[in-house]
Amino acid sequence: MDLCSRQGDTLDMASEIHMPGPVCLIENTKGQLVPNPEALKILSAIKQPLVVVAVVGLYRTGKSYLLNKLAGKNKGFSLGYTVQSHTKGIWMWCVPHPEKPSHTLVLLDTEGLGDVEKDDNQNNSWIFALAILLSSTFVYNSVGTINQQAIDQLHYVTKLTERIRAKSSPGDSEVKDSADFVSFFPDFVWALRDFSLELEANGQPITADEYLELSLKLKQGTNIKTESFNEPRFCIRKFFPKKKCFIFDRPTQRKYLAHLEKLQEEDLNPEFREQVADFCSYIFKSSKTKTLSGDITVNGPRLESLVLTYVNAISSGDLPCMENAVLALAQIENSAAVKKAIAHYDQQMRQKLRLPTDTLQELLDLHRASEKEAIKVFMKNSFKDVDLKYQEELRICLVAKQDDFCKQNVKASSDHCVALLQHIFSPLEEDVKRGTFAKPGGYYLFLQKRQELTNKYYQVPRKGIQAEETLRKYLESKQDVADTLLKTDQSLTEKEKESQVQRVRAECAEGAQKMLDEMQKKNEQMMEEKEKSHLEYVKQLTEKMEKDKTEFQAEQQRILELKLQEQARLFEERFQKVQNEKEANERKTGNNTNNVHICNIL
Repeated sequence: MDLCSRQGDTLDMASEIHMPGPVCLIENTKGQLVPNPEALKILSAIKQPLVVVAVVGLYRTGKSYLLNKLAGKNKGFSLGYTVQSHTKGIWMWCVPHPEKPSHTLVLLDTEGLGDVEKDDNQNNSWIFALAILLSSTFVYNSVGTINQQAIDQLHYVTKLTERIRAKSSPGDSEVKDSADFVSFFPDFVWALRDFSLELEANGQPITADEYLELSLKLKQGTNIKTESFNEPRFCIRKFFPKKKCFIFDRPTQRKYLAHLEKLQEEDLNPEFREQVADFCSYIFKSSKTKTLSGDITVNGPRLESLVLTYVNAISSGDLPCMENAVLALAQIENSAAVKKAIAHYDQQMRQKLRLPTDTLQELLDLHRASEKEAIKVFMKNSFKDVDLKYQEELRICLVAKQDDFCKQNVKASSDHCVALLQHIFSPLEEDVKRGTFAKPGGYYLFLQKRQELTNKYYQVPRKGIQAEETLRKYLESKQDVADTLLKTDQSLTEKEKESQVQRVRAECAEGAQKMLDEMQKKNEQMMEEKEKSHLEYVKQLTEKMEKDKTEFQAEQQRILELKLQEQARLFEERFQKVQNEKEANERKTGNNTNNVHICNIL
């Protein structure tokens, strides 16, 4: 399996772009070039950078086959091997780029030049010019060698300065030597089909690139013939600083060419398969991303814009202008960038803003933070806003948004406070209706109640910036009620007031008498309690004294008994002593003496 087929399998597995086959990008109907809305819709959905490869050449030279191989398919772009051109206008096939992640490879197949059924040579020039304008790699496909006939068939390149302008100013139309004109040109690849010569010069082998350089070498001289020889070569060398050449052998025998897309790889010439693989590999690795002046990367929507701008210019009889195309693209994208920025601002405010805010500064701080992020979004998605026109448009929109949010904040605060006041003060209004305050002093009771409810209103959080103003207006609107209550209070007659006073006095006197009666009754109860308490005290004291007397007498008796016992003991001891002495004396002097002695003692 060759490289292109392997890449094709990779594309099938990783494809995120669902294009089963090519679609017409620019239709060529009755000499009019018209963009195809279906193709433009496909481009508008591709946000990745694009590598755009366009193949241009004579009809029946196998352009579509190379493009199918770049797409990794055997079928896709129509292959024509009759004398009629199959491809009309410019056809497009978008596939994931096999070598550059997150890139899309856009393949453009152009209507064959030199169609025998078409006599509109100007139409060929426009298709050639559009292929230059839209591609980042321009493949010129031809059959045979690079001879004078092949160079002459490339005469469209000498007309490019008549078909394309770099600048919009009329004075800048002559741009043959202008770097601006060449800077946007694609890389040039010459594909030589059915090449049968040996690549050598002066007996030495050369490369295909060297062969191309030799073929584009200019002749010396100033005559008409030399200038005619040099002009296309000079234009190719000048307009395409980067050039590459590939040669291809015949893919198979002539009788099988009409069924080339049905042939298996092994049925093709091995040298041809290898040459196609080298070609595909070079395109995949070396083809650059499509850019505009200022290194602006082209994605699907931008390529869509270029197609519309260039084709519209051609249809209107003007020349496609690169500067105008960039300006038109800038206008589209900058307008879209403003919308994205505003949408981002709205999203941030919806997520973070809670109306009403406590202070105006809270809202302004949130606006500034969201505004800063919105400007970042704009800067990321805009380009070529050299006069700051769209940035100023964004600023004006954001100022208007700020004013609108401020108005919303005021209204939200006012509505919230009105509802809150109605809820808090409704009981007071009901009391007024019921005549609660229609009495002397009612006005001052009303003011006291109103102040209590006002304090309650102040305690509720997040009322917003209209809290004071709404309260002021509410109180002003109810001032006539307060005035009416004041007049009612003042209109009471002296008699009514005296009656009120007498009633109050009577109530006070009655209350005082009741108080005296209660006090007297309590005093009597206290005296009775004191008398009972005194008698109880005397009783308890008497009982205690009797108890103490009994206890004292018992104690005296006990003490007396103790004394008698002590005296008896002492007597016993003295008696025993005497007895002992007696017995001793008896032993000494006899019994008589002892008896006399004892009697004396007694």
